[in-house]
Amino acid sequence: MSTIIYPSPIFGPVHSRRLGLSLGINLLPADGKVCTFDCIYCECGFNADHRPTLPLPTRQEVATALEQRLQQMQHDGQRPDVLTFAGNGEPTCHPHFADIIDDTIRLRNQYCPEAKVSVLSNATMISRQAVHNALMRVDNNILKLDTIAPDFISHIDRPTGNYDVGSIIEGMKAFQGHLIIQTMFLKGDHIDNTTDRYVTPWLQAVCDIRPQQVMIYTIDRETPDHSLRKAAPAELDAIRDRVIAAGIACTASY
Repeated sequence: MSTIIYPSPIFGPVHSRRLGLSLGINLLPADGKVCTFDCIYCECGFNADHRPTLPLPTRQEVATALEQRLQQMQHDGQRPDVLTFAGNGEPTCHPHFADIIDDTIRLRNQYCPEAKVSVLSNATMISRQAVHNALMRVDNNILKLDTIAPDFISHIDRPTGNYDVGSIIEGMKAFQGHLIIQTMFLKGDHIDNTTDRYVTPWLQAVCDIRPQQVMIYTIDRETPDHSLRKAAPAELDAIRDRVIAAGIACTASY
């Protein structure tokens, strides 16, 4: 099984399909995965296969490492398009997530003011007021909503704790449009969320949330469940066009 465990607290920059030249900020340990989902398509593998032994990076460690990398990029004439919170699991799990967002915005303003601050999150922590407030301060608040069907969620996203998609949708509405919904479309053995059964109620939820944008995508790297397959470009285009027809900006990555 080929999986990716990212360095911590800073990795890259890497070229993102959706965000451009992205400097990664990983708030999870460098030797394992910590996530409130255990997605069968996760490029970092299954949670049980990558239990970390190292602690979370501290707020100061993140700020110091980020400033050093930004200084080096500035010296090399590199300008990141985005500073992206991603890596080995769910970034909003970090107990000092909100403070780290403040540090990151300050350093962004100092070294690369044109860069966007982005957070890739599965949205499981958005009911926490500090997390909500911090995500309101970033440029790209990118929240996952693969489907609203509980059977698909339990089989594909596999939340590790209590997860109520209705509550998640209400939490997304509370951002009042300051969010980007990110959705993975894929196929596999008895799995296919590109069908109308899944797309129509998902689209209704998206319309209720009214995000500034939707990003739909499909598998790009090897997955821990080897039965999974990419959604076809034509299928993604058709879903993208339905979102756009509903008056919401949408991009598709193949």
